[in-house]
Amino acid sequence: MLDSALGPLIIMVMRICDVTIGTFRTILVVQGRRYLAGLAGFFEVLIWVFAIRIIFQHLDNIGNLFGYAVGFSLGNVLGITLEQKVGLGYLQVTIISKFLTDKIVYALRRSKIGATIIPGEGGTGGVAIIVCVVPRKLRKQTILIVESIDKEAFITVQSSIPYRGFIHGSRK
Repeated sequence: MLDSALGPLIIMVMRICDVTIGTFRTILVVQGRRYLAGLAGFFEVLIWVFAIRIIFQHLDNIGNLFGYAVGFSLGNVLGITLEQKVGLGYLQVTIISKFLTDKIVYALRRSKIGATIIPGEGGTGGVAIIVCVVPRKLRKQTILIVESIDKEAFITVQSSIPYRGFIHGSRK
């Protein structure tokens, strides 16, 4: 049964599942969620062992190897896509606008996105730096708000792990 085209298909589906879980597990590890990462790792490896078992039992079927490779590739694509949709964790969005800082902060806070203004000094003089810590799923919305007001704003985005005193949304 597994010597036919069904074997490569089963292996491909199993690899899609275990690599997708592996993508989530990696993010959980980075965020320090050890128990969830351990649970995800259990299922990731269990599925992988079953897939590799089929391959070793049917080494003469070259299609199994292609099913393995295609499943790995598609699992990466699906894992990243799902993670972006789910939006695990937080990001720090830093914004520098030459002249429209107040308008940007007002719009962000009106959208329940907390924003802190920090004075800074750039190459051309004083600037205001806006710092927002947002759930990953609000990244696109935050950037769209900023760009709708100032298309020239300098924006950086990096991963953030809130430690203490984190406030969800604006206080206003």
